[in-house]
Amino acid sequence: MSEPATVDTPLKKLVGDKTAKALATHLDLHTAGDLVYHFPRRYDERGEHTDIRSLDVGEQVTVLAQVQRTAVRPMRQRRGNLLEVTVGDGSGGVLTLTFFGNQAWRERELRPGRWGLFAGKVTEFRGKRQLNGPEYVLLGEGGDGEAAVSDEIEEFAGALIPVYPAAAAVPTWVIARCVRVVLDTFTPPADPLPGTVRASRKLVGLGTALTEIHRPSSKEELHRARRRLKWDEAFAVQLTLVQRKHRAAAWPARPRPARSGGLLDAFDARLPYELTAGQRDVGVEIAADLAAPHPMHRLLQGEVGSGKTVVALRAMLQVVDAGGQAALLAPTEVLAAQHYRGMLDLLGPLGRAGELGSAEHATRVELVTGSLGAAARRRALGEVASGAAGIVLGTHALLYEGVDFADLGLVVVDEQHRFGVEQRDALRSKADQPPHVLVMTATPIPRTVAMTVYGDLEVSTLSQLPRGRSPIASHVVPAAEKPAYLDRAWRRLREEVTAGHQAYVVCPRIGEGPASDEEPPPVDDNGRRPPLAVTEVAPLLAEGPLHGLRIGVLHGRLPADEKDAVMRSFAAGDLDVLVATTVIEVGVDVPNATVMIVLDADRFGVSQLHQLRGRVGRGSAAGLCLLVSEAAEGSSARERLDAVASTSDGFKLAELDLEQRREGDVLGATQSGHRSHLRLLSLKRDTELIRDARAEAITLVEDDPELTRNPALAASVAALVDEDRAEYLEKG
Repeated sequence: MSEPATVDTPLKKLVGDKTAKALATHLDLHTAGDLVYHFPRRYDERGEHTDIRSLDVGEQVTVLAQVQRTAVRPMRQRRGNLLEVTVGDGSGGVLTLTFFGNQAWRERELRPGRWGLFAGKVTEFRGKRQLNGPEYVLLGEGGDGEAAVSDEIEEFAGALIPVYPAAAAVPTWVIARCVRVVLDTFTPPADPLPGTVRASRKLVGLGTALTEIHRPSSKEELHRARRRLKWDEAFAVQLTLVQRKHRAAAWPARPRPARSGGLLDAFDARLPYELTAGQRDVGVEIAADLAAPHPMHRLLQGEVGSGKTVVALRAMLQVVDAGGQAALLAPTEVLAAQHYRGMLDLLGPLGRAGELGSAEHATRVELVTGSLGAAARRRALGEVASGAAGIVLGTHALLYEGVDFADLGLVVVDEQHRFGVEQRDALRSKADQPPHVLVMTATPIPRTVAMTVYGDLEVSTLSQLPRGRSPIASHVVPAAEKPAYLDRAWRRLREEVTAGHQAYVVCPRIGEGPASDEEPPPVDDNGRRPPLAVTEVAPLLAEGPLHGLRIGVLHGRLPADEKDAVMRSFAAGDLDVLVATTVIEVGVDVPNATVMIVLDADRFGVSQLHQLRGRVGRGSAAGLCLLVSEAAEGSSARERLDAVASTSDGFKLAELDLEQRREGDVLGATQSGHRSHLRLLSLKRDTELIRDARAEAITLVEDDPELTRNPALAASVAALVDEDRAEYLEKG
């Protein structure tokens, strides 16, 4: 009798060296636990079809389909024959399987009427979807023509056929066979979920869930298994966040209460416009947090142009009034410099302490970036260290040794997702006690994501746009289908410039040279042409449709002083058109810019396009955003662009973005290089379950803050949300 397998049993002991090596190399599966937690992506049902028409070109797929016909024809370029097999899904969707070489045995095997699982990469040839040389397993053939099961593929004995996330070298049926072998001897770990939670939430045991998710006895049992395993994921994340929030609430912080007759009151009095109701309400929340003896941890989210910067500046002034300093950390030097200029303009004499004409009780605003000259840096650092600079703006340069604060009371982080937890901790460590922290983002966050990713922060939302902001019209320009539309786009840009306005042209790539974080690789796996590049597009526009206009170039590989000079020129109106990468995505504010043309728009994400679009229409004139794409009508990429063009509601688009992204990315699988541990939980579909898990987590942590009375649960949480992922939850 075989020795029982546990979660730690190496796979090579169970499935053999060769298969174990393939699972490790291609799927990062090493132990029985890894494999048992490698859940099916979906389940195909005998007699039901896979929707072939929904497959995307370039996708690695496994489809359940029926052979319709076969054809053999000689190859044109070389000797031998080509076997073409047409398979269908029963609803009109068809897929061509192509096999090269003389393979008469395959023609006999793949006869019409047979059902099978076919795995490969979807390509397109002359308008037809196909799989070239796919791997497949046939499900046999019953006497009535319905699919049946042969002995050697016993793992598909049930009515529901599990289809696993697979690799070309390890197709789904190999994984299913290995899972069967492991489950035959597997001893599940002791159930870590407290019995009271299991009972109150009507959850099945862990062992039952792990068996039924792979070999469901019915749809009902599968549903119960999935619900239990989703609960484990949601509960682990929520426990991590609630514990962090609980610990943070116990830290001491120096209260920074508002002071009557100080800088903040003077600033409010000189503001040239009225704050929106939302800005006032959020301001009250932040003021109360700053006055508390525990550090504020608040997320401020709001659409592009909703006035977050003014809210943050008012918080900074409250801290300065209370004798402290405030630092704003921006993701780029361009944005840091822009914040600096913008705040000096807003503060006027209030931000020029020590200068002629400064106001009484004024403070100083300092900019600290990596490109400062030695003398300017020494002077700025002296102002920061002495406390004369009440407001300090900068990039990651603020984190370096040698930047010392006299009394750091508030850290404002602009665009949180661009910073690592280590960087924020480095800045926080510059205070004697933990400073208050305000995180700002212009990327609207769906409620479930806010609960799951930012669950240790209080969340404030600015939903109103300040009066005077102009509407932005957005349209998709189908460059491949209607080239004349692209010509019209360039003419439309020229019309705006002639009217005295300015324009952006955005490309997904910088151009030749070393890779950069702000650009995708030059060629994707599907053989599509490289994304358009700034350094290549700019001269073509200068010689072609935009001939005679003043064109500037901006991207992340330019030296910092050159980037700043280009932005200054554009802001001053000395340039008509700025050809740029996504370096302009956040914070760039030029009210005279009214039109943006995004080239290869399908290469950008939904939220990114919404962010980019927010750069126009910031003045009194209406904005126009043209999304240029060669994506075919009806494709998922085109539908995504149509959705962006159809609404300016960032929260609706954030929901769409969430639907289209891999759910697991919320725990940082892509960023950390690990497999994601959110395998089943859907932030879109499981809102209620996540809310319930948070309620249970709050109750449990209030009673047992460090889970010392629940050691098995603590170990389970640590396995699901390891250090890397806990850090990613902080980063957002």
